[in-house]
Amino acid sequence: MKPFKDKVIWITGASSGIGEALALELAKQEARLILSARRDNELKRVAEQTNLPELDLMVLPFDLKDTSNASSLTAQVINKFGRIDVLINNGGFSQRGTAMETSVEIDREIMEVNYFAHVSLTKAVLPYMKRQKSGQLVVVSSIAGKFGFYLRSSYSAAKHALHGFFESLRLETEGLGIKTLIVCPGKIKTNVSFNALTSTGAAHNKMDESHQNAMSAGACAREIISGMLSSKEEIFIGGKELLLVKIKRLFPKFFGKLIRKQNPY
Repeated sequence: MKPFKDKVIWITGASSGIGEALALELAKQEARLILSARRDNELKRVAEQTNLPELDLMVLPFDLKDTSNASSLTAQVINKFGRIDVLINNGGFSQRGTAMETSVEIDREIMEVNYFAHVSLTKAVLPYMKRQKSGQLVVVSSIAGKFGFYLRSSYSAAKHALHGFFESLRLETEGLGIKTLIVCPGKIKTNVSFNALTSTGAAHNKMDESHQNAMSAGACAREIISGMLSSKEEIFIGGKELLLVKIKRLFPKFFGKLIRKQNPY
C-alpha cells in the first residue's frame, strides 16, 4: 500500500538531513513533492534521487530568513498542483553559543528561521486547506522544545514557541479537517551541529560527539511518516535522551540534577 500516493506534500529544509530523507521516503510512495531550501543545487540533487517525473515534482528554493513572499510561493505550488495536502515545516538551524555572548541580532535570526518562517508559511497554506476541508501540518520541533539546554537559549526558545503556536492552531483548525503533528527529535545523525550558529554568528562547523552514533535521518523520516499516517498529535524520536522529557515531567528536581551533568556537545 502507498497511502501517500498522489498526495501533494511540501517539505522545507529538503536539501539535507531529515528533510532530504523525508523526500526520498515519500517519493517511494509516489507522493507529489515540493522541495524547498536555500541551496538550489542541493535541492536539484535530492530531486534527481527521488526519480519522480517532472509532473510530480517541484523545486522551489527560498530562504527561511525572509518569508515575506510566502503567499506567492504558495500560489506557485497551487498553480502547478491545484492543492496542498501536507506541509512539512522542517527547515531551520541549531545554536551553539551562550545566551550572554549571543547578540540580540542572532537571537532574532534564530527566531525568524526556526519559528516565524514556519508560522508565515503555514498561514499562507491554511486558506487552501480550509477550502479543501482537509490537510495535514507537520512541524519539526525538538526535545529542546520541552526543556532548555546549554548553548541553545534562542534555539530552545524558538522550539518552545512552535509548541505554543501549533498546539493552539490544532484546536482552532481540527474542525476544518486539518490535522497537526508536532515532531520532537532528539539526537539524529545529520549536519545540524555543523550548521549551528555560534555566539559570533559563524557556523559551529563540526559534528557533535553526541550525534556521531545517533539515529539515522532515514530512520527518523520513517517514524515521522508513521506518525503522519496514524494521525498522531505529537511524537518523540531518538534514543535514550528522550527519557529526559519524561523525567522532567515526573521528577523535576531529579531532572535538574541530570541536565546539569549533560555534555553540551
